[in-house]
Amino acid sequence: MLKKIAQTSLFILLFSCAALLKAETPGYETLSSPQPTQHPDKVEVIEFFWYGCPHCYSFEPELSKWLKTLPKNVEFIRQPAVFNETWGKHAKAYFVAEALGVVDKVHADLFDAIQNKKEKLETEEELAAFFTAHGVDPAQFHEAFNAFAIDAKMRQAPAIAARYGITGVPTVIINGKYVTSGPLAGSHEKMLEVMDELIKKESAVK
Repeated sequence: MLKKIAQTSLFILLFSCAALLKAETPGYETLSSPQPTQHPDKVEVIEFFWYGCPHCYSFEPELSKWLKTLPKNVEFIRQPAVFNETWGKHAKAYFVAEALGVVDKVHADLFDAIQNKKEKLETEEELAAFFTAHGVDPAQFHEAFNAFAIDAKMRQAPAIAARYGITGVPTVIINGKYVTSGPLAGSHEKMLEVMDELIKKESAVK
């Protein structure tokens, strides 16, 4: 009898500890040094990603659906993370797409080409062929690819990630104050829930 009582007490204790741990793990962390946002009048959400990341690839469809429900007071920004030369080449592909106004046309397909078709898409020639296949004029592509503005974004990218303490992707920053990711939230679905909660919190402040 005493043994059964002890086992029951231990179970209750473990259950209580687990519940407490869950309560103390909100799925995000607060940045030790809040960062200024580009859009002070809105709630800013920044997604750090890499086209070569399988987790980013699996997160993208869920994120795309989520973006369709975004409140008007939220500004969403995609920010390629650059940790090495290969990441930099893929980041440049995004910046070129952004400059040419074709992110909606090529973003998902860049993921698909790199993740599923195993295309490298690293050189100017490889990317030119990809963008041309998506309706971009070759001359416009090469002009954008070699533009000073793109080089400036490439130089800034590592510093931006460092400023937020980014060590992996996908990672999302909410309003320069909070960070969430798969490991912090527990899943991509939970990430989106945490993002919604923090957006509501910051919207109330504004």
